Amino acid sequence: MLAKKRASRRSLKSDLARVDAHVIRAQEYVELPELTEEMLARATIKKGGRPVSANPRKQVTIRLPADVLARWKSTGPGWQTRMAERLSKAR
Repeated sequence: MLAKKRASRRSLKSDLARVDAHVIRAQEYVELPELTEEMLARATIKKGGRPVSANPRKQVTIRLPADVLARWKSTGPGWQTRMAERLSKAR
């Protein structure tokens, strides 16, 4: 069994005291430009996620016999959707 070797301060190749002491000078960064009407006109808003469904699903809890559930699961991926389709036809 190999023992994990602890990282020494030298192996991190970082001198945190020097980093903390550094003062940012003006030539080290570029000022951000002001937003113009042209920039805002080109902007787009992208909403992430799935589109809102016209017929959203509701979560329910149902107890089924183990053999019934095993039979549905044995039909492969998408078994929940197929079960929902079968149940919706039973109206």
